Amino acid sequence: MELLWNSIKMDWPVLLPILVCALLVVQVVIQRMSVYNKNRRDINKLIPRVQKELAANNLQGVQNIAVQCGGVIGEVLEEAVRIFSDQREGFSRSFDISATLATRKLEKHLTILGTIGGVAPFLGLFGTVVRILYTFQDLATQGNQSAAVAMGIGSALIATAFGLIVAIIAVVFYNSFQSVVKHYEDDFQLIKLLFLSFVDSEEAASQKSASNV
Repeated sequence: MELLWNSIKMDWPVLLPILVCALLVVQVVIQRMSVYNKNRRDINKLIPRVQKELAANNLQGVQNIAVQCGGVIGEVLEEAVRIFSDQREGFSRSFDISATLATRKLEKHLTILGTIGGVAPFLGLFGTVVRILYTFQDLATQGNQSAAVAMGIGSALIATAFGLIVAIIAVVFYNSFQSVVKHYEDDFQLIKLLFLSFVDSEEAASQKSASNV
């Protein structure tokens, strides 16, 4: 504990950027977890209800389901209903645009975690190098003092350890949140495929009726 306290007192200028990174990681993690928890929906229960309303050609019923669902899934479902009713021929491209915009909202600030995960170890290494240079300088001016050298090297390694800890936490949450975003993207694709199945069935029916005429 004494070594840690001495390191903070002596090396706070180089430890400060790592501390800022740590605070950013905490802020982003709390904010993203809140967003994902608010938008969490059970797509397995939603799809059969939407399928039933689409089979009955009841777009208003699908719209009501979207409103009841809420969150980012509800927003994407509402947009799917609008596109399905306005431009069925270009449904796939238009829906992909809406899904991509929704995905960007879910990925917001994740680049901060990825950047910190890559930068924090180098910040810690920089702090270590700086402290070792000061230790060598003290060694040159004060002579061979084993205790002072050991204290200086130990203090230097704390910066590296601090940087690695921050980086590991940032990378773990970055990968975890990317997995959550991928899950939402899969949900968007399920909604898209559901609507496309009815677009294709209607086109097939219209072609069949045209051929009979």
